[in-house]
Amino acid sequence: MNHEDTALKAPSAHHQARGRVTFILLVLLALIGAGFAAKYYFFPEADKQAKPSTPVQTVTIARVEQRDFPLLLDTTGTTVAANLVDIRPQITNTVQKVHIKEGQMVRAGEVLFSLDDRADRANVAKAQAALDDAKRQYVRAQELVRQKFVSQASVDTTQAAIESAQASLRAAEVALSYDTIRSPITGRAGIINVFPGALVQPGNTVTTSTTATATTAIGAMVTITQLDPINVQFTVPESALPMLFSLIKAGTMPVATLTTADGKKREGKVYVVDNQIDALIGAVKVKAQVNNQDHSLIPGQFVNVMLNAGSIKDALVVPSQAVVSNARGRQLFVVDAQNAVELKSVKVLNEGQGYAVVSGVNAQDKIVVEGKQNLRPGFKVREAKADAKDASAPANPSAAHK
Repeated sequence: MNHEDTALKAPSAHHQARGRVTFILLVLLALIGAGFAAKYYFFPEADKQAKPSTPVQTVTIARVEQRDFPLLLDTTGTTVAANLVDIRPQITNTVQKVHIKEGQMVRAGEVLFSLDDRADRANVAKAQAALDDAKRQYVRAQELVRQKFVSQASVDTTQAAIESAQASLRAAEVALSYDTIRSPITGRAGIINVFPGALVQPGNTVTTSTTATATTAIGAMVTITQLDPINVQFTVPESALPMLFSLIKAGTMPVATLTTADGKKREGKVYVVDNQIDALIGAVKVKAQVNNQDHSLIPGQFVNVMLNAGSIKDALVVPSQAVVSNARGRQLFVVDAQNAVELKSVKVLNEGQGYAVVSGVNAQDKIVVEGKQNLRPGFKVREAKADAKDASAPANPSAAHK
């Protein structure tokens, strides 16, 4: 074999080696492609699970109700007397007799205390004598005028003396009346702070101190407190004022239900709303009058007050726990037809008894009540059937109050 033949055979062997390598690579690529195809054909779910999907959460759902919403304001208050009078003397004198007992019910005009009236009775007798003498002088002067012994001026002088004596008598009678102290109102007498023989004197400043064993009042002989009817004073937020004023203007006085510490309830009617708002708390003082025939309520008693201030007509009502409070304000998770949620901003107009009156949504909108902790806009939700029945039919707050 010559050199020329060898040179021709060498390139042919090289090409054969490259062909084998190419063939092997093609076979490997074909096997890999067949493997992926088999995976997608026999295990399609594995590919789907690898792709991200929208989360689905189980939540409690309710619908936005449109109905009349009663305005029930729950607050606290204290009982105050409709009338309370501190009995004090108008003159300096000594107590002669005490006609009442502590805690006794007294009527208006009933005698409470008698003071030493001897000096005042003497003054009345002296003034009466002066009046009688002036009348006699007047008769004598008229007779002398007819006989022309004196002028008409003498008659005028005696006439003036009669009027002066009458005024002195009335003043003495008034001073005598101060010795008999009567009750100006009907009510219950409190602690009596004076006894027969005690010196009393007028005083405008009344200082009362109460301990576990006694009550001491300086300046007041006794305090008479009217117990029936009795008033209760409480505060309501200024947001309730328009409804209160509209009811009062219509002649319908709002009803306040009191609950005492022992659980007893009684109703009263609001009769006055204060003429100014306390800017510190954004509330106004209100008074209601309550029947207290059994005298079981006394002034200063702490009570719970439920005020029925009317109702909001055709209000959009949702459970209070459905309202979300965040940096953007008040919002609701609203569920659309595809069971996806979105956040809607709402305005809370009123709230009470576990429900809120809102604006910004429509009646019958589906909202999330429970399960909002990890919920985000766009998430899918699944309704918890067992809980949805209870949440979608909220009780009437007025019925719950009863």
